Amino acid sequence: MNIMSLLGNILWLIFGGLITGLGYILGGFALCLTIIGIPFGLQSIKLGFAVFAPFGKEVVEKPHANNVLNLVFNVIWILLFGWPIATAHITSAIVMAITIIGIPFSVQHLKLIPLSLLPFGRDLQ
Repeated sequence: MNIMSLLGNILWLIFGGLITGLGYILGGFALCLTIIGIPFGLQSIKLGFAVFAPFGKEVVEKPHANNVLNLVFNVIWILLFGWPIATAHITSAIVMAITIIGIPFSVQHLKLIPLSLLPFGRDLQ
């Protein structure tokens, strides 16, 4: 990780990334309280850790990303959790893009949208 990514991640954490990541993680733990919610809770926790440091990383698709089980879980995720999360990232990206200083943060929100919509079989690396 270069110095600009480190600086971007520090500023990201200070100006909302820490709260957002903790929200994902707490929501993931709540989902893990039920047996049916465990796969979705684990994806929410994964998103929480990805939100902590998005600068210098990219969304990658794993080799098994499009198997049937991941497809079913992604459809359920989109219907129940994905669209409000993606809407929040789009809204944040629009608000951040208003100023020149906020544009790099807006880009990070836009980068997190595919991961928030289809978390099964994808990761931020």
